[in-house]
Amino acid sequence: MAENHTYRVIVRATFEGLTDAARELLLAEVAEHEGIAGMRFAPEGSLAYDRNLKAFSMRYVVESDPDDGEEMAGAFAEERAEAYLRERGLGHGELRSSVTDMDTMKINRKSGR
Repeated sequence: MAENHTYRVIVRATFEGLTDAARELLLAEVAEHEGIAGMRFAPEGSLAYDRNLKAFSMRYVVESDPDDGEEMAGAFAEERAEAYLRERGLGHGELRSSVTDMDTMKINRKSGR
């Protein structure tokens, strides 16, 4: 049995059909989600957006069997994002994800010359 791999997944979409209450909530919290603050990877996810309230991204760390592959890790993250957005009443367009398998990623180090 293979050990789980760690995947970093970025889920992206646009906000759609936001209510006035949802807009107020997002704008009240924008400082916590704008720029670098919203760009950390975590199992529970982190939401990043700006005050334009157009597009957003969510970053997840997903532990998954490597046999399931990157596609499954992306699906897990999209399910988590969908639940988060639904719980908060945040309307959105189609979710798209990009996945990086951290266990197979090659790191190029500069030589010490």
